[in-house]
Amino acid sequence: MPILPIDTGRYGSTNMRRIFEEETRVQKLLDVEAALALAQAEVGNISVKDAKRIVAMASTRHVKISRIKEIEKQIKHDVAALVRALAEVCGPSGAYVHLGATSYDIVDTANALQLREAMDIIDEKLTCLMRILQAKTALYKNTLMMGRTHGQHALPTTLGFKFAVWVSEISRHIDRLRCCRGRVLVGKMSGAVGTQASFGEHAPRIQELVMKRLEIQPAEISTQIVQRDRHAELVCLLALLASSLENFATEIRELQRPEIGEVSESFGAEKQVGSSTMPHKRNPETCERICGLARIVRSLVFPAMENIVTWHERDLTQSSAERFIFPEVCILVDYLLDMMTSVIANLCVNEQQMLKNTQLTQGRAMSEAVMMALVQKGANRQEAHELLRKLTMESEAEQRQFREILLKNNFICTRLSEKEIDEALNPENYLGTAVKQAEAIASKKT
Repeated sequence: MPILPIDTGRYGSTNMRRIFEEETRVQKLLDVEAALALAQAEVGNISVKDAKRIVAMASTRHVKISRIKEIEKQIKHDVAALVRALAEVCGPSGAYVHLGATSYDIVDTANALQLREAMDIIDEKLTCLMRILQAKTALYKNTLMMGRTHGQHALPTTLGFKFAVWVSEISRHIDRLRCCRGRVLVGKMSGAVGTQASFGEHAPRIQELVMKRLEIQPAEISTQIVQRDRHAELVCLLALLASSLENFATEIRELQRPEIGEVSESFGAEKQVGSSTMPHKRNPETCERICGLARIVRSLVFPAMENIVTWHERDLTQSSAERFIFPEVCILVDYLLDMMTSVIANLCVNEQQMLKNTQLTQGRAMSEAVMMALVQKGANRQEAHELLRKLTMESEAEQRQFREILLKNNFICTRLSEKEIDEALNPENYLGTAVKQAEAIASKKT
């Protein structure tokens, strides 16, 4: 009976979950054993006939998972159980299964095969999310909204500019993912402590042939295992990605609050339920789910980092942890990307509310623009800042329009005309290069 949400199918796409299913995992291990047999035949260590027999039987059609588990129950070793189950169905050729290899020659190489497929899916989905964000950047490049720092109104910006920042962040994750492939996706045939002694004089050629057939790179050097800094890098990278997605989701959750009301997740008005008791609720539940699962992804960084530490040439501390780490981090990140892509693609934007919110501070949020206008007229920047600070306090305390306060001040009126004050108070006039920056990011190639 399924226990974890991934097992029930709640999280992760079918394609990503399939990569880490038990049958797929066993098949990857058998693929490595088959590649090893062919390499041994090519260098003359075993006959071609025996190698072909091993290849023909290295399939879950012949090597049953039930039989592997039956053997493992007796001998308490999962890879040795797989080797014996494969040898059984190969007849006399079974004598040459796993020749020269240690368990983690097979496991680590199979890990690379699985992670390659997972990274391909994540790369594709990252690229899709980036393109959708770019489209939103272009669409909303001129959409005025208030920028906020410390949760307070700061200066005007545009929604397209906000999306452009997210595009750039996703672009960096794509670069990181592609850059680390060569370090993460490696296999090995190096024997019990990495010296390749069990493979004999053709050891380097055997490793080369196995990896060529499997289309991955051989590790430059290894012990009995591929060193775990490689996998830790990938897990850390995916945790970074999950954190970015949580950052985006948190922003959307904040902007969906009724007292802000600028953007919101789409909501199926016909049937979707927001609360079991409050009929009016429209919760940002997808973004909340993204935030919650991102925390699980980040938690996987700790065991991944701990796995770098190994007793001598190898111990067993990595194995049990990685049975959780690799599937969970890939499946959850895959799911997070699907959710965020859907949220962005279907995001509801209230441009009128954005414009309305720019006036909530009665013009005080434009104090920097007024200060810069004064400086251009020869005023001392520090003196102008202090004056405007006091005037904003007066406007807020008396709940009067900042424009009214400014027009009463002699220092300001002797330097700025009423028209110049109005121009400085217009948020559309103080966007700097926001639109141009958004346009540049919207057209950026992946």
